[in-house]
Amino acid sequence: MTDTVSPGVPSTTHSSTHGLPRLPAGILAALYIGLCATPLALSLTANVAPSDSVERLAAGLGMVALAAMAVQFVTSGRFEVASGRLGIDKIMAFHKIAAWWILLAIVFHPILYVAPTLFDDQHLGRERLTAYLTLTHYRSGVVAWVALVILVLSSALRNRLPWRYELWRGTHLVLGAIAIGGGLHHAVTTGRFAAMGPVGVYWISVAVAIVAVLLTLYGYRWLKLHRKPWRLKAVTRRADRLWELDIQPDPGTPQLAYHAGQFVWMTEGTRRFPLLDHPFSIADSPTRSGISLIIKEVGDFTSQIGSLKPGTPIGIDGPYGEFALEAHPGDAVLLVAGGVGIAPIVGILRDMVARRERRPVRVAYAVGTPANFACVDEIAAAGAVLDLKTLLISEEAPAGWDGAVGRLDNARLGELLEGLEPKGCVAMMCGPGGMVSAVSDTLLDLGLPMKNVVYERFDYSGGASSRQDRRCTLAFVGVGGLLAAAVAAFSFSG
Repeated sequence: MTDTVSPGVPSTTHSSTHGLPRLPAGILAALYIGLCATPLALSLTANVAPSDSVERLAAGLGMVALAAMAVQFVTSGRFEVASGRLGIDKIMAFHKIAAWWILLAIVFHPILYVAPTLFDDQHLGRERLTAYLTLTHYRSGVVAWVALVILVLSSALRNRLPWRYELWRGTHLVLGAIAIGGGLHHAVTTGRFAAMGPVGVYWISVAVAIVAVLLTLYGYRWLKLHRKPWRLKAVTRRADRLWELDIQPDPGTPQLAYHAGQFVWMTEGTRRFPLLDHPFSIADSPTRSGISLIIKEVGDFTSQIGSLKPGTPIGIDGPYGEFALEAHPGDAVLLVAGGVGIAPIVGILRDMVARRERRPVRVAYAVGTPANFACVDEIAAAGAVLDLKTLLISEEAPAGWDGAVGRLDNARLGELLEGLEPKGCVAMMCGPGGMVSAVSDTLLDLGLPMKNVVYERFDYSGGASSRQDRRCTLAFVGVGGLLAAAVAAFSFSG
């Protein structure tokens, strides 16, 4: 995994290694809708003057968007209770989609308040909108409004902005705190339904919960990084700009309880602060002491990864993720890696060798050029222990390369899976977004059930492009649709 990735996974019982239960998608969706719609339900008990349905629509949008904004702090991929069963791909996709509907709701919140007046008297309507945007009484709401717009737009344009990853993360956190803090102050001090009673108590509870979340993320985890340090034992070059780090716990630091394929957040040296960490897949078996990470020089942080010195203090936070065979059983296993996506794949393969896996195992490993292949000798040696068949394929064919050339298409994957029952095969795949989307759809065409095609990406910029992505997107849009219906019902309840 690179600076922008996070592959991972759970146990057969889906209990978190952090001791909290991992909630199924259906329960998470119900909780999300319930938490976001709660202020609407509580507002029905408030004794307020009758209002126009459009104004109630404006109020409803504001309340639901503010509650959803608070939940964004939990759908950031750092809390296994929320992301453990979904996987990092899906929880981050939801996080991005939810940000857009929150933004739309917040943008229309003040506009709808003045819409009835604007239709009756344009001059008076403009004066009322100007008052909302300039009067001191509403200033915290305006600050929150501006912060949210900048936050969402800067996130959407992150790959085009000349910002370091750490700077973007810090800015993201500050803007998020300003947006939610300003929004909560605005709701409590100017919201007609929150002046007193249950709605006000709800917003105060939300504020307390966010403070607790931030203290957990940046207080408790900072303390853990320093009280339970790890140390770099060795750095080994595995391919062009690809390095393997052997990291061992210091005396007094417990071994990491993880499943092969999961990921950790890593910091190093004096930079051991959660805001400066980066996600990397574990390329190791839990049967071995310590952990191994395979990292490519592609980002600000990773550009110097090969020059780290043995003995460097390392901060490890984890494990996280849903990318593990224990969570996805099958009669046969297909491991698919693209580029640096080999990290969790070789970790799973190493664990299968250590456990002397008896199921058929197939490995497809695709790179841009043969110089990018890593651990090929180790993959080949695994055939002495496993029922293994391997396909190494390069997009380019320089002099001296006599292996497969091209892409992982239907014919090549079909040949690799020959003799296996597709419906009983589970595919574990990690790589660039475009490759993962294309191969995912190809495997569905070859007969693998969608639930058996499991992937982690280290590039989320490509959006939802596979059939599995589109199905998830429809489910997320459905959640948004239910919230919209709740707001519509609230607007006509007065």
